Amino acid sequence: MDIDWGWIGEHTDSLGEHALLHLRLALLPVLFGLLISLPLGVLCRRWGWLYPPALTLSNVLYAIPSLALFMLFIDYTGLNPATVMIPLTLYSLSVLVPNVVDGLASVSDPVRQAATAMGFGPLRRLLQVELPIAVPIVIAGTRVAAVSSISLVAVGQLIGQGGLGEDIIRGYQLQFQTQIIAATVLIVLLALVTDAILVTVQRLLTPWARAARGAS
Repeated sequence: MDIDWGWIGEHTDSLGEHALLHLRLALLPVLFGLLISLPLGVLCRRWGWLYPPALTLSNVLYAIPSLALFMLFIDYTGLNPATVMIPLTLYSLSVLVPNVVDGLASVSDPVRQAATAMGFGPLRRLLQVELPIAVPIVIAGTRVAAVSSISLVAVGQLIGQGGLGEDIIRGYQLQFQTQIIAATVLIVLLALVTDAILVTVQRLLTPWARAARGAS
């Protein structure tokens, strides 16, 4: 398979612009998903009856094909980035909500009791004890949601909002493999870099885990 390196060199700027747009379209939904999932997960953990319907609804939304969901939102949001980002936010909930709940469930009762005995109220205990302990599991879900979102954004080009998906579609229309390969490689690189950044964030947020590994 021949790659036209000259074309890649000439189109570095446009590929870079599409990559940044792609990243914005992919990661903002994950951020919005976290902002929804964290309080929802806390509520599901506190009131167990809420978790099954919340999980079922998020899984049903995830089962809807992305293109169909994009088309559904066109009537309400038009041909703009929100038409892609809203469905991707909904998709992220199927991963993030269970991980938030599982992360909070990983906090043992003795730890909660010890925090309460030290005078921690429910909110302070949540913010300073439970959520920090839940960080590894929550970020594990965030990594899956982010990589999935980066992949799905390309489909949004079918409604004119796809970042690097534009290069994939354009390359297919012109039967120009170089453009398709360049865009695909950039999508993979974006996913790898994003995943590496999230791993670094997890390590920064859980210094005790590094200390435990160092002591072992």
